Amino acid sequence: MKDFDLIVLGGGSAGYAAAATATTLGLRVALVEGGEQLGGLCILRGCMPSKALIESANRYLTLRRAEEFGLQADPIGFSIQAIHARKARHVAEFAKYRAKQLESGRFQFIRGWAGFVDPHTLAVRGADGALRQWTAETFLLATGSRVKKIAVPGLAETGFLDSDAVLSQARFPQSVIVLGGGATAVEFAHYFAALGARVTLIQRSEQLLKEMDADVTDALTEAFRQRGIRVHCSTELLRVEPAEGGLKRVVFAQKGMTQAVEAAEIIYALGREPQIDGLNLEKAGLATTCGCLAVGPTQQTEVAHIFAAGDVAGPHEIVHIAIQQGELAARNAARLVKGECAKEPPRCLEETDYRLRLFVIFSQPEIAVVGVTERELQETGVPYRVASYPFDDHGKSLLMGETQGFVKLLASEESGEILGGAVVGPHASELIHEIVVAMRFRATARQLMETPHYHPTLSEIWTYPAEELAGGM
Repeated sequence: MKDFDLIVLGGGSAGYAAAATATTLGLRVALVEGGEQLGGLCILRGCMPSKALIESANRYLTLRRAEEFGLQADPIGFSIQAIHARKARHVAEFAKYRAKQLESGRFQFIRGWAGFVDPHTLAVRGADGALRQWTAETFLLATGSRVKKIAVPGLAETGFLDSDAVLSQARFPQSVIVLGGGATAVEFAHYFAALGARVTLIQRSEQLLKEMDADVTDALTEAFRQRGIRVHCSTELLRVEPAEGGLKRVVFAQKGMTQAVEAAEIIYALGREPQIDGLNLEKAGLATTCGCLAVGPTQQTEVAHIFAAGDVAGPHEIVHIAIQQGELAARNAARLVKGECAKEPPRCLEETDYRLRLFVIFSQPEIAVVGVTERELQETGVPYRVASYPFDDHGKSLLMGETQGFVKLLASEESGEILGGAVVGPHASELIHEIVVAMRFRATARQLMETPHYHPTLSEIWTYPAEELAGGM
């Protein structure tokens, strides 16, 4: 008999969710975590510390607009040390809670760094250097991700801050160049700009947030430019070099022309990649392509009893999806261990459903999307109708002084069922959940239109595109 039914590698959101679920299902479970701190990427170096910093920046941005609302708040200022101290307190609280969960005794918690010996055996080296081997019927890789290093001539020599450094170093440069155009890059651009820094964004793709619809990213780009953030898309990074006065220069090509910008600091936000170093995956029979694992909709790798979830698995680096993947992987592992698949072939395992895929960017304005994008519908040839409505023609947002952006609904041309939604504007991270719930129960645009909405509220803005869609069906 193996030592365990399931060994989980990684104590972050996906790993803990999987271990807790598998324990509930009656499996003998161990979770291995080697990080110096307990908590996982989201708590320690991701969503929680970044949103703590952004919350302070948002409050400061409100103070800067006080006169617009007939208020006096002058002079205003901030302490970057105090902002980071507040962030550190919250992170410590969240990490303490996660440590309590991991050490609760619900499953065996093993501290150390793990690597495969063979497909069913794991070697774990503890902090004392001792090496011990454990065997299991199934495994789950939930080891997260790390900053992806892309070679840019002169970047390392000139110096930069990656996302981990920005979140941990309590210093504030007066000007920054942000390399990248994804979620991390956009949120950092907003954060530094809100606190008064001069910000330049340099994106290689033709638009910010390249996976989203162009109208969504165009609205964000225009809002950023109105705030003084310089945005350069469709670029090629040529080199980085020191400049006079202790500044740093980024040289890039755009539309056949060579350009250069200078700033006090460079923020590196060119993406992340799976954290798989030291796992000895080849000894488990696992191969990688460009550092990535092949993971199917059942969360299985190419070795059927080895699952993966969270950032290490993809395709979306989002916490709630990581948790869903981890829980689903645990249920599928339980079916393998209990021999249920031998009784119910060939589709006894669950598959991850991304129909309610939800993504939020905590910029200013915020962005939130759920379901399919308009681009995806066009690529797949699905008949659909689309309607949108701007915040600058909406009562509540006018009173709030938050008029940038719009809401958009996508619905099936045949049935009227809502297929997706997007918000660029105030409180988008909250507003989008009305559409998530509607889609969860496969509501139509007409049903959303007929649902009472209080006036004046932000949420009633959804009734306008819903009415337009319902009128044409």
